[in-house]
Amino acid sequence: MEAKAQVRYLRVTPQKARRVVDLIRGKQALDAVAMLRFAPQAVSTPLLKVVESAIANARVKADKESVKFDERELVVKTAFVDEGPTMKRFRPRAQGRAGRINKRTSHITVVVAPVEKKEGAR
Repeated sequence: MEAKAQVRYLRVTPQKARRVVDLIRGKQALDAVAMLRFAPQAVSTPLLKVVESAIANARVKADKESVKFDERELVVKTAFVDEGPTMKRFRPRAQGRAGRINKRTSHITVVVAPVEKKEGAR
């Protein structure tokens, strides 16, 4: 039983967002929350909200299906950043020219799932 949360059109470049998302991929969900709480990057705040939202979505899904829920068992199964639309702006440059500025956006998706127990391991 996995749960998903997304943030779309986030005003941060995908390259900067991927640096932080790579830190939490595969980690325990509560460890990822702790890491994001103290990460110095600006994208860590919205990413923290997305991970917490995915955990809450898992809780709601478990309640709906009447399944035992323990958030300590959740793992960030997948987390990825897609590129959103780019806003193009222009800044005046020397001799009447114009320089283009790209304001990039990101779509961040986080999927959490309980850790899978291996069968037959002795």
